[in-house]
Amino acid sequence: MASFTTLTSTAAPLRVENVDTDQIIPAKYLTAVTKEGMGLGCFSNWRYLEDGSSNPEFSLNQPQFAGAQILVAGRNFGSGSSREHAVWALTDYGFRSVIAPAFADIFYNNSFKNGLLPVVLPEATVTQLWATLEANPSASITVDLPSQTVTLPDGSSTGFEIDPFRKACMLEGVDDLGYIMKRDAAIAAYEAKPAY
Repeated sequence: MASFTTLTSTAAPLRVENVDTDQIIPAKYLTAVTKEGMGLGCFSNWRYLEDGSSNPEFSLNQPQFAGAQILVAGRNFGSGSSREHAVWALTDYGFRSVIAPAFADIFYNNSFKNGLLPVVLPEATVTQLWATLEANPSASITVDLPSQTVTLPDGSSTGFEIDPFRKACMLEGVDDLGYIMKRDAAIAAYEAKPAY
């Protein structure tokens, strides 16, 4: 997966709380065993009308939010099942980061393992961001992982917490296993030392 350092991008507002993994990627897409093309099913029940045409009311379908790499969502994002496909759908769609007041635990952990940076910000900040993005869709947000800060469209900056191990993995662009494999030489050297 690609490393994550600093991302400056426009952002798409999703004024919905308790978005579950079935809403992110409906079950009919779960037969796929690869990540490629998973973005086609991302929020498909909201993105498309019954006749298969694009739903103009859904924020991600509105042209002003096209190409946004940051999603600003409501509290408890990613609840429901443990399907990794939800993260695959978001990343294949083009998102590199999701900002929300809170995430479901399994989704939160799956995100790090698949190169999607989940950022927890206060609910008041998220509500302010929604209003700003709806009024000015071209506004950009900067997510800086090394400094653990988010620079908002008004130029103000706010910090966010992240586990040091998860941060290291994101910066290196590796999952848990990849992190260990990159240290194979050091592990081998340690194991070669005498036991006494």
